[in-house]
Amino acid sequence: MTIRYGARPPEERRNREVEAVQSKIWTQAVTVVFETDPEVIASVLPPPLEPSDPTARLRIAIVDMGTGLKPFGAGWFGVRCRHESTEGEYALFMPMTTEQSVIGGRETFGEPKKIADVTLHLDGDRVAAHIERMGFRVAEVAGQLSDDRPGYEKDKVDFYFKVNPNPSGAGLDGDPPFVYCHRHESARNVRAIDGEVKLMESPLDPVADLPVRSIVSMEYAELSSSQRGEIVGRVPAESLLPYVHQRYDDLSVLGAKS
Repeated sequence: MTIRYGARPPEERRNREVEAVQSKIWTQAVTVVFETDPEVIASVLPPPLEPSDPTARLRIAIVDMGTGLKPFGAGWFGVRCRHESTEGEYALFMPMTTEQSVIGGRETFGEPKKIADVTLHLDGDRVAAHIERMGFRVAEVAGQLSDDRPGYEKDKVDFYFKVNPNPSGAGLDGDPPFVYCHRHESARNVRAIDGEVKLMESPLDPVADLPVRSIVSMEYAELSSSQRGEIVGRVPAESLLPYVHQRYDDLSVLGAKS
């Protein structure tokens, strides 16, 4: 009899999260890049991150892992920034529709993932996508597919912190690792979108605090990406404590007792 909770031998130990994000999987995605206020971006960046271009990015995607399981929804909302000479992005909100897509990314890379409803629909040349969480519509994109755009391949960096609260309830359990997530992204069947993006009021996921001043780009594409994580150092716990709330829900804002 095999006890499935028992210890596994070395040949059966696999990090399936790392394996999955290194695979070439094509997804459907809507991506909006917009200009916002520089002072707002500066206010959401934990040190040692610093502001760069005053832009933010919203992505709403449907991911089919090719395993026979139902495709899941995946979202991203983050801002452009830099660390020293490295340009990249810092994620504020990464909604996912399944537990499996949340746990691996949070624990392996430090991604700020949360369970949510993430939906993208195509009806001919009409596209509609939205994110809903905890009873609130957080963001939506709607419009008409228009001009074809060239496909592309690019490398980029996302910045994460592997934060663990102290079991005592006071602070963190140590100085968090600072992670560079190196991504290679390919795009095909790229179409511009003639439409609009709305960031809506949500007390738990306040994306609406970043005003949309002007649209830089709005497009639909089939995307494939792979990623590799790298710990480049550690940051003092004290410097991250003011920003830990970005990752966790304060239900008191809904009237729940703390």
